[in-house]
Amino acid sequence: MDLIAVIAASIRRERERAGLSQTELAKRAGLAKSTLSQLESGAGNPSVETLWALGTALNIPFSRLVDPPRPPVRVVRAGEGPVARSDRSDYTTTLLASCPPNVRRDLYRVTAEPGEPRLSDPHPPGTTEYAVLSTGRALVGPPEEPVELAPGDFITYPGDAPHVFEALSPGTSAVFLMEHG
Repeated sequence: MDLIAVIAASIRRERERAGLSQTELAKRAGLAKSTLSQLESGAGNPSVETLWALGTALNIPFSRLVDPPRPPVRVVRAGEGPVARSDRSDYTTTLLASCPPNVRRDLYRVTAEPGEPRLSDPHPPGTTEYAVLSTGRALVGPPEEPVELAPGDFITYPGDAPHVFEALSPGTSAVFLMEHG
């Protein structure tokens, strides 16, 4: 199943599970109803920001919208996996592992290039982010006090408040663990 089909089925499933109409979910996520309808029909190609807005509106992790059904043993090779791109900056996220029901954590690989910083809106209450920088250099954390990281550096910060990831050198990458409260 391709990623767009996974996203379309996931949005509809989670919207119906939450007992929301398309109109109500679109309103909560700050989207046009026509956009949501297109996404559910598999006709759209949503950005990271759109998927986060839907996840927040549905009170679910981002991963529930992009993770296809999977076997018990799973390998994600470099360059593979469900990828979502930002429409605000040169930033991509690849879901590496999502949480099973009743466990609230997800693992991502992020790649970014210097340029426009990736400013993230708050995730659902109780979310904490953990990151290890793999390559390059980046400013990461709360926008008012981001921390410069080098390869191997680790940071944790509240994900339920605005936060930023700004690549300072070409080929910057990191691994993120998100715990949802």
